[in-house]
Amino acid sequence: MSSQTIPLSRTEFGDAEARAVADVLASGWVTQGPKVAEFERIVAERVGATHAVATTSCTTALHLGLLAAGVGPGDEVICPSYSFIATANAVLYTGATPVFADIDTRTWNIDPRDVESRITSKTRAVLAVHQVGLAADLRGLEAALRPGIALVEDAACAIGSTYEGRPIGSHGHTVCFSFHPRKSISTGEGGMLTTNDDAVARHVRLLRSHGASVSDLERHRAHGVVFEEYRELGYNYRMPDIQGAIGIEQMKRLDDLLARRRAVAERYNAAFREMDQIETSAEPGNARHTYQSYLIRLRPSYGVDRDEMIRRLVEMGISCRRGIPPIHLEPLYRHRCGAVSLPVTESVSAESVFLPMFASLPQTDQDRVIDAVISIVTG
Repeated sequence: MSSQTIPLSRTEFGDAEARAVADVLASGWVTQGPKVAEFERIVAERVGATHAVATTSCTTALHLGLLAAGVGPGDEVICPSYSFIATANAVLYTGATPVFADIDTRTWNIDPRDVESRITSKTRAVLAVHQVGLAADLRGLEAALRPGIALVEDAACAIGSTYEGRPIGSHGHTVCFSFHPRKSISTGEGGMLTTNDDAVARHVRLLRSHGASVSDLERHRAHGVVFEEYRELGYNYRMPDIQGAIGIEQMKRLDDLLARRRAVAERYNAAFREMDQIETSAEPGNARHTYQSYLIRLRPSYGVDRDEMIRRLVEMGISCRRGIPPIHLEPLYRHRCGAVSLPVTESVSAESVFLPMFASLPQTDQDRVIDAVISIVTG
């Protein structure tokens, strides 16, 4: 094994983030407060939404977004199985049932035609995932919907992504972002829900803080005595100001970080595109990829074993991961949802590998990855 292992991902924190955290600690206000409010304003402006509501994670943002869409027990929510398990878990949190749809063979995003075939009288929402930074076919999904069915976007990987020339977050739906350490920008943990709907924003703000009618910051800023009320069951999904402060600094660097990620992806693409053994992610003309992760698919006709590739890459000091495990094959969902056949999802997952991807990945390490992959698939 190489003495220097190339990590799969790396957070891009610097002195500015450290100073921002120190300033919050010195201020004495560390829970949700003015820094979170500023972070929300910056994100809303960047993605083209009227409102942004910070939460503890994208998972909790999805939970609140589905609740705000009226999803509850007895309902069905259509979502891809080709996603991190949190996508479907958020559906279970509401008491609804996830209905898994297959993915497109080229973009590896949820297939609107398959979604349409799975709509029933119980369908209350479609949860579309913009997988690893590539926007799903929103227009196709909108065309597949029937009246009364909401479209909620799981944009955990898609901050900075665009669809039809506009940022993800600006197309009029409830959209949920993640700031987990593997994302393009990070606050350690954290999420954000964006919407243009005033009522949705108000409802989500209540739900994220135990259902309190007045937030701590509003009470602090108020003149006189203000008492909160609790009229419905809420949750403790508040983002601390420490994370909000980090998010403000990360947003200043977003364009630069995305450009550097894209440069890494383009070097990978150039090396692998003409190789018959490898399929790279498609980028339709109406969507711009942010490459939150970089995924290759091994074409099975060439006999390259995915698990053997992972083993050999690790031996060479290159961190990698298997493709996204299908949710419907996990024991939790096998038990709840029974047998489901999703042939494209299952094939893509079994034949794909995540390679190192982060903005500060040196070209020398990129070359090591490229050379290793080529040597394995051609050896």
